[in-house]
Amino acid sequence: MNTQFIILAAGKGTRMNSALPKVLVGLKGKPLIQHLLDSIRQISHEHKPVIVVGHKYDLVQSYLGSNFIYAFQEGQLGTAHAVASAESKVEAENALVLYGDMPFVKSDSLKKLVDLHLKNESMFSMLTTQVPNFENEFSSFLGFGRIIRQNGKISAIREFVDAAEEERQIKEVNPGIYLFNSKWLWEHLPQVPKNKHDEYYLTDLVEIAIKKNVPIATAAIDPLEVFGINTPAQLQQAENLL
Repeated sequence: MNTQFIILAAGKGTRMNSALPKVLVGLKGKPLIQHLLDSIRQISHEHKPVIVVGHKYDLVQSYLGSNFIYAFQEGQLGTAHAVASAESKVEAENALVLYGDMPFVKSDSLKKLVDLHLKNESMFSMLTTQVPNFENEFSSFLGFGRIIRQNGKISAIREFVDAAEEERQIKEVNPGIYLFNSKWLWEHLPQVPKNKHDEYYLTDLVEIAIKKNVPIATAAIDPLEVFGINTPAQLQQAENLL
């Protein structure tokens, strides 16, 4: 499988109120990122995963050891900026972007995405998830971007703050897990614009792909697999889910 994992793990986790980097916060006896690494270990891959580190990177590297390639993100300028930090480290034909604070992603879901990407010879593939509502364990999905489709194909991803009221009712949302042809990714990543928060978001590659008539292949994933952990309350929810 000529695909390399890029795992974003540079976040400070300010809202976690923890002295540790967010990805090292414990969940059922092991760090958040370890749950994800245990899943991808079940997938055959010839290239070492690239871990994008930043805040207290020495602690992350010390814990994870030498089985990974490390890329350093200077500053916190968004997901596109984080992925760009990994460009010189990625050797594979395809790059799959994951997050160190999403501990429940299953290997079968990632295999499904990779198989779809290879079958379609895609430049750009992604996972989407359908929630039944935005309450209780699904409340954290309220702020996710909404998937806008025309004739079954993605025509836009509308961030919650920019979405019209009827768009906010859409239950198919974007967990941000993308699989790119590496050459396409590095060619188009510099085109991602800086947003009003002075950050660069990987999601903007969706609009770039659509404008260039590059089809985006999508596969579904269970929402509880892409439950992200940003706050102590969400950590408690994750404990309950486990």
